[in-house]
Amino acid sequence: MRRLFIAGAIFSAIALLMWVFLPDPVPVETAAITRGDLTVSVEAEGEARVREVVVLSAPIAGLLQRVTFHPGDTVAAGQVVARIGPATPALLDARARAVAEATAAAAAAAVELARSQLVQAEATLDFARTEADRARTLFARAALSQRMLDDATLAERTAAATVTSARANLGVREKELESANAMLSGDTATGAACCIDVKAPVAGSILRVATEDEQVLQAGTPIMEIGDLRDMEIVVHVLSRDAVDIVKGAEATITAWGGPELAARVERVEPGATTRVSALGIEEQRVEVRLSLRAPPPSTLGHGFRVTARITIGAAKNILRVPIAALFRSGGDWAVYSVQEGRAALRLLSIGKRNEEWAEVLTGLDEDTVVVLHPADTVKDRVRIRH
Repeated sequence: MRRLFIAGAIFSAIALLMWVFLPDPVPVETAAITRGDLTVSVEAEGEARVREVVVLSAPIAGLLQRVTFHPGDTVAAGQVVARIGPATPALLDARARAVAEATAAAAAAAVELARSQLVQAEATLDFARTEADRARTLFARAALSQRMLDDATLAERTAAATVTSARANLGVREKELESANAMLSGDTATGAACCIDVKAPVAGSILRVATEDEQVLQAGTPIMEIGDLRDMEIVVHVLSRDAVDIVKGAEATITAWGGPELAARVERVEPGATTRVSALGIEEQRVEVRLSLRAPPPSTLGHGFRVTARITIGAAKNILRVPIAALFRSGGDWAVYSVQEGRAALRLLSIGKRNEEWAEVLTGLDEDTVVVLHPADTVKDRVRIRH
């Protein structure tokens, strides 16, 4: 009897020591495997843009009058938004002015000389015509030879050609005089009235004004941009490997722009990719995807605003799904820790579609199985857990 008592005491002591040194159960967070819907989407950053932006440019080279419109102002089709007049010529310095005056004086003298030459040519033509008429009369009476008649006719034609040349020379000299006088008159010009009105071709809002100050512009210089803020689209750039799963008409959600979520749909996927450098300095091939909003855009969404688009590329109904937070890699397989009789049990599984929250369970788990979320390094197979 005494031996039994001693054996019992030793066994109790050993059991007490084992209980004292036994590790405490690891506290974990758990969730159950359930059935539900799964939506797979691609998320990418982009921007909101006015679909058709009209760029107004200077139609002529000239002086742009100060623009009184500002970004955000509304304009009607045909409304005058800017005015352009001829630029004021640069003033001449003393030397250039002296040269211009001498050129003008020379041009005036050349005009007078050309006029004198024209008068002389006309007088010669009159005399040649008289001689030619007299020669023809005498030739008709057989009082003059054919050779003398031909000489008189040649002199008449030569005089007529000389008159024509003198008149052309006078016209050239007069234009030279006008050009010389224009150089001098431009020196004293103080400005000119605006003569060209730049009108808005469409109704909309002014998105950007290139310059508001009065300045000289070359023809074709942009002045402002106009667009209809009610007609906007979303342009995002997705990785080429994700773009292959995006189809025209796919549903999308616009977020992270500072307002409520907006419903959209894919309108076009560009056929080519461009190389872009990520924030980490990595070259990526990205494809431009254009989205149209389902409803008119809110007034607070502006042109060029940064947005995030979540585009749906797949969906499944009533499938067995596991939280992404429970998954980890075990070798080359996906695995979870399930809860069995207060202990963690390593379970290998295969998954299908997945998103940021859920993954589709193909094999390896049953419905209502409880799994460990965010398993720490202290969670091992057959380790006691508390949830």
